[in-house]
Amino acid sequence: MTDLVVADIGGTNARFALAHVAEDGAISIAAPVTLGTSDYVSLETAWEAFGQKLGKPLPKAASLAIAAPITGETIRMTNNSWVIHTGQLDRQLGLDNATVINDFAAVAHAGARAPDSAFEHICGPEGPLPAEGTISVLGPGTGLGVAYFIRWKNDYHAQATEGGHIDFAPVDNIDDALLARLRARHRRVSTERVAAGPGIIAIYETLAALERREIAALDDRDIWKRGLDGSDPLAAAAVERFCMNLGSAAGDYALAHGAKAVVIAGGVADRMRDRLPSSGFASRFRFKGRYEQMMAGIPVKLITLDQPGLFGAAAAYAKEHPAT
Repeated sequence: MTDLVVADIGGTNARFALAHVAEDGAISIAAPVTLGTSDYVSLETAWEAFGQKLGKPLPKAASLAIAAPITGETIRMTNNSWVIHTGQLDRQLGLDNATVINDFAAVAHAGARAPDSAFEHICGPEGPLPAEGTISVLGPGTGLGVAYFIRWKNDYHAQATEGGHIDFAPVDNIDDALLARLRARHRRVSTERVAAGPGIIAIYETLAALERREIAALDDRDIWKRGLDGSDPLAAAAVERFCMNLGSAAGDYALAHGAKAVVIAGGVADRMRDRLPSSGFASRFRFKGRYEQMMAGIPVKLITLDQPGLFGAAAAYAKEHPAT
């Protein structure tokens, strides 16, 4: 049995929770505490605040899922000022054992370990995820996280990637207009620009320009709200176009990974859980030329765990420290 602290550290928020890994490998996560990263100058001070909120000593083991490439012993967060020195966590946080992984690798661990009941069907064949083979994992949030895991008998391997930064590949004339608009602003246009949450702004503006419509400046939250509640037809069209872009990207990653299934995660996807199955996501996912029939045979699921990053962080620790 192991008690540990799990954390999911992003550019905006850091979520901390206590976790328990039972002797049979079952994972349980206590209610998380969410802290704004801009409210704290470092991981150490946020860790201290978490301990104070709990009002009791923290376990001497931890697993940290961080929204950054995990290379070397120094991790510089992209969207905040935190610098994390992985080789000094024992001294800084008072730990005996620690696991540090990419945040979307943690989601891949969650996908590999979650029960069948934690997935909802989006498209493709019905049924549980395959017991063996490669499964792609992607999640639209502030950015576009991409990972995969490979299952084989009684084990698996989770792999982080920076796949959200591959080139955006237009499919139709609206995509062409979207690419032209984004290329005027950015030196290079990645898939993340059109298939992560903030990308809804460029989609909305592109659709308005194609209709020669004057629109007020809106942030991404406003567009998502208006699009999902149906109060703004142009925003609703932007949401539909976003679903199509996400479907195209998901199909590309499945092809690149040789995937037998795809798992969708992330805050944006969770908000669209009722919309994705009936949207253009599935048709774009399949739209891969000579491979359309093969793509139709790949199941796509939405993971519905409340905190897949925290659950996956615990799973990653259990895999790295099986005897503790």
